[in-house]
Amino acid sequence: MVEFLKSIDERTQLAGTNKLELLLFSLGKNQATGREEVYGINVFKVREVMTIPEITHAPNMTAAIEGMVNLRGEMVPVIHLPHFCGIVDSEPTNFMIATEFNQHVQGLLVCSVDNIRRVSWDDVKSPPPMLSANVSGLVTAVTKLPDGRLVMILDVEKILAETADFYKGDDLYEGIKQSAQTFTVLFADDSSVARTQIEQTLRHMKLDYISTTNGKEAWNKLQELAGQAEARGVDVSSIVSIVLTDVEMPEMDGYVLTRKIRADARFSKVRVVMHSSLSAETNKQMGMGVGADAYVAKFKPLELSAMLHKIITDR
Repeated sequence: MVEFLKSIDERTQLAGTNKLELLLFSLGKNQATGREEVYGINVFKVREVMTIPEITHAPNMTAAIEGMVNLRGEMVPVIHLPHFCGIVDSEPTNFMIATEFNQHVQGLLVCSVDNIRRVSWDDVKSPPPMLSANVSGLVTAVTKLPDGRLVMILDVEKILAETADFYKGDDLYEGIKQSAQTFTVLFADDSSVARTQIEQTLRHMKLDYISTTNGKEAWNKLQELAGQAEARGVDVSSIVSIVLTDVEMPEMDGYVLTRKIRADARFSKVRVVMHSSLSAETNKQMGMGVGADAYVAKFKPLELSAMLHKIITDR
């Protein structure tokens, strides 16, 4: 077993600096293109990297589900990442990246692991719309290495959603109550899976919403709304009451977005809720430390709706 990653606690100093660390890896040479592309995953979501342990192959699984492993007493599903990404004739996989997010642990099989690179979210860009459409939103962001190579950052939440169906089904929204008050939520999230679930939650609450895909887009929209409020002679909170923000986002992360909102007197009455799959206590503390009013784990519509009800009622 190869263990070379620092603990999540040791990496929390990056939070709020608009920087992240990426674990780079390869899914092998694509026989269709003859290229070996570079992929990345936020180190915050990586528990450890190891040579592939013995895998128990369960029957009737899709091609992308390799089986399961016993990881120190915990049964962990294993996903063959090249097959999931459509690289059928890839080279043999040699490593398993054990990932943990939103209280789920899963293993991702990859061909090789490169190293860890620290990058600025300023240099992490959303992929072109044509690319996003062709890969069904699997590539959530792209950044460039000093040597000129492009790194495609995968939406691990979408991988889990597509392989396990954890985040699908109308039963997820059972019990959500309609809001007694009318207000608007502006939310920012780069994951298509997360945006869809947020929209469904807000629709069940009968709330208006504005959707953005990253912190920079959300901040620009807030500036626009503040201008509209000033022209009408009203407080901006009458136009947008709550900002719901993811933590990991291209160009501007949720910590920086929250700090900018809290530093601007125009948004003093706007509440900020952080909504992330980084659900460790240290992440929550950092969120509250930069001025968030609440921190909610992703993909739990009932908890999200309850928190929104509470915030608007207290407000």
